[in-house]
Amino acid sequence: MQQSKEEFSFNADVARLMDIIINSLYTKKEVFIREIISNASDALDKVRFISLQNPEFLGNNPDLYIMIDFDFDAKTISFTDTGVGMTKAELIKNLGTVAKSGTTAFLEAMGKGDTLNLIGQFGVGFYSAFLVANKVVVTSKSNDDEQHVWTSTADAKFFVTKDPRGDTLGRGTRVTLHLKDDAVEYVEQDKIKNLVKKYSEFIQYPIKLFVSKEIRKQVDEEEEETTPKPDEDVEEIEDDAEIKDEGEDDDKPTSEKKTKTVTEQVWEWETINEIKAIWLRNKDEIDDEEYNNFYKTISRDHENPLAYSHFSAEGEIEFKAILFIPSSAPYDLFENYYGRSSALKLYVRRVLITEEFEELMPRYLNFIKGVVDSDDLPLNVSREQLQQLKMIKVMSKKLVRKALEMIKNLSEEDDEEEDDDEDYDEEDEETTNEDEDDEESSEKKDDEEDEDKYSKFWKSFGKNIKLGVIEDASNRSKLAKLLR
Repeated sequence: MQQSKEEFSFNADVARLMDIIINSLYTKKEVFIREIISNASDALDKVRFISLQNPEFLGNNPDLYIMIDFDFDAKTISFTDTGVGMTKAELIKNLGTVAKSGTTAFLEAMGKGDTLNLIGQFGVGFYSAFLVANKVVVTSKSNDDEQHVWTSTADAKFFVTKDPRGDTLGRGTRVTLHLKDDAVEYVEQDKIKNLVKKYSEFIQYPIKLFVSKEIRKQVDEEEEETTPKPDEDVEEIEDDAEIKDEGEDDDKPTSEKKTKTVTEQVWEWETINEIKAIWLRNKDEIDDEEYNNFYKTISRDHENPLAYSHFSAEGEIEFKAILFIPSSAPYDLFENYYGRSSALKLYVRRVLITEEFEELMPRYLNFIKGVVDSDDLPLNVSREQLQQLKMIKVMSKKLVRKALEMIKNLSEEDDEEEDDDEDYDEEDEETTNEDEDDEESSEKKDDEEDEDKYSKFWKSFGKNIKLGVIEDASNRSKLAKLLR
């Protein structure tokens, strides 16, 4: 017996907004993964908060995680979380109305022909699913209601029905996307894994992907190749074995069974966000090797950084950041210098918002790599509005100050080393002439291998500092002291 569906219509603004989202809002289709995982993370945050006050709320589902599975044949990808879930009324309200407060202003701006590259997207993140899907099915179970299913094909209507399968989730939400023909690449496990790592690697809850793996194992060759024989044949083999055992070659070891290696395909859950957000930890607990490994992860550089700075900022805006100076300049550092963006990754609550945000660092410091993460920044604004926020300007000022301090410390360290070397050289004058030649050659070799850090920095980025003196009037005196 088929469950009766209730049909609902999106309000007029939403229907129009859906068309804009699908056709012109996002520049990259792949952001749907970021948006759906971020929503799942928010639902898990709510559960964790409620459970602190009421531990019984977790019931039989104490584990908080996000799972992703896909079906290549059916062209579907599904995201399941053990979050707070939604009641029937919440499904209608949350998925049938898009960001009441921001929708009208957004539509007005679009009507004027403005091209807005949104990041938090006025709460329209969920609807980015329609970039790649022609049908979206949301199954949700809240502790306060039975399990319901929300279905839409982005045609100004959606349906909500009680789930005929009963309670399959326990608690949480499952979002299933039926992919368009031109989006089937998103059911490839390597593609999914890479996008999750790119956008949601530092989400604090485990993200598990159902992956196929090939394992190699040893099997008995006879078992693999021969077919079962009649009983009498088995008896004959056993008799033969007995005759051999009683023969003259008792001392010879029995021949080992022949084995061969076969490849078997298995499916299992794999956690794909095992790298933690080290910027949230106390810097006293982190060693240099962890910083170096983290730098290599975010920069795809094979060398260790020349220097780093890990700090927290408080005041008008709170954020945490780790800045790194690379060991060498990229070959294209000054290609398109005036159009080049900062190399800092901007996170909001551990979700990657953008890798190209020119307002965080001035152009002459575009070689500095790192991460900036703030809980205070609003998501529900456009990138253009975010750039104009006073908070961003305050954040930028603090980041520049820390970057210049890091470079200054690098130069002071080397100045101290030079002083120590001079003292050492005066003492060394008393050494015998016989040893001087050998020492000189070894010192030259050491100098070549272990060039002082600031000299190395100046060779790679000296031109940047000179440009800074010209372009950054407010920091000119600080930058002048770094010139060589």
